[in-house]
Amino acid sequence: MRKKRQYKRIHKPDVVHGNIAVTRFINYLMEGGKKTTAEKVMYDALDAIAKSTKLDGLEVFLKAMENVAPQVETMSRRVGGANYQIPEEVRPERKFVLAARWIIGAARAKKGKPMADKLAEELAAAYKNDGAAIKKKLDVHRMAEANRAFAHFARKRTA
Repeated sequence: MRKKRQYKRIHKPDVVHGNIAVTRFINYLMEGGKKTTAEKVMYDALDAIAKSTKLDGLEVFLKAMENVAPQVETMSRRVGGANYQIPEEVRPERKFVLAARWIIGAARAKKGKPMADKLAEELAAAYKNDGAAIKKKLDVHRMAEANRAFAHFARKRTA
């Protein structure tokens, strides 16, 4: 039986910056349906970034997301009884999801500070191309590079 088709969601821009990326990030940050808490954490983090770096918090956030977004990743594919990790280019909508997931995961892994401060630190680090989220991206790229020999198993894309 076929799966139900997934339709693309239309996201509304956030109330403070008018940016769809911020809304999506807040939704990924949210736990247990507590959206106002997630919004407060996000906006506090952007304010903390603006204070510490003397740059616009939104610009830092967007550049950090761009820096963390992976270009290639490996997909598991079964060929002739063996599973191969095949490097494939990452779709644009998946790039954002992975970047958000890695930044939030890295921030949650830190201990001893409020979430807004941890998120601000991780976004600032990603803006400067270092930190745990960037390390994760580099690991994914390294894995894809190591498995480049299996690239010929990749599915043919029809345009």
